[in-house]
Amino acid sequence: MYFDSHFHLDHFALKECIPEMLGNAKEAGVNQMLAIGGSDPANQLAFETAKQHPEHMWCSAGYDRDLAPGWDGDLSRLRPLLGEEKVVAVGECGIDYFHNIGTPEEQKRLFGSMIELACEFKKPVVVHSREADEDTLNMLTELSRNWPDSSRCCAVLHCFTGDVDFAKKILNLNLMISFSGIVSFNNAASIREAAAIVPADRILIETDSPYLAPVPHRGKRNEPAFVPHVAEVLAKVRDCTPEEIGNQCTQNTCHFLSI
Repeated sequence: MYFDSHFHLDHFALKECIPEMLGNAKEAGVNQMLAIGGSDPANQLAFETAKQHPEHMWCSAGYDRDLAPGWDGDLSRLRPLLGEEKVVAVGECGIDYFHNIGTPEEQKRLFGSMIELACEFKKPVVVHSREADEDTLNMLTELSRNWPDSSRCCAVLHCFTGDVDFAKKILNLNLMISFSGIVSFNNAASIREAAAIVPADRILIETDSPYLAPVPHRGKRNEPAFVPHVAEVLAKVRDCTPEEIGNQCTQNTCHFLSI
């Protein structure tokens, strides 16, 4: 019923609780998930784990913004992974001006390289953006223009935290929008307003585990099993059932990732 379109394995591997996490997810009806890369170790962990669970897990691979300072442009370890069938997206990557991560030029250079790889391998981009709306939109405009696969969207803005106006700009660029547990927070009214206007075929759902656990688990370790809580909030603002949200988002994710 549910597809967690964005979660991180690092914490679960460190705590040696990946089997427990997967069991909890299955019990909650979360039968499919996308493990997110972002560095060489994270990419390899996501890839190896996805191979071990071929019916339930896929992965992305890329270089995230925290690698931007001093990045030497070497893509030799990333390219072979992007050629693998189990690697269905590029990322996580993007721009973050909230945290002090190098210079804007360094971040945009790295993000630009990930966009070029996405077009080359015809695999969509998992985008992170924080306090960088204008630069993110400018770079995604280039991606949208150069995207070689007209049958599906070129990227997803994951863990959406913007308002209705920003959501409309993202949608105009042929992107998906993914909502995390943040949509359940008391101070997230503008995010819920945005969630209400996203077309049914452009919405995804995620946990961003192990971070940002939704209400009623806020403050605890997040995990894919909590996807239904996010679906409950989306169902309320979109006037449908959590099951309908789950099924629609699963269909959307499978089409978006070509799986």
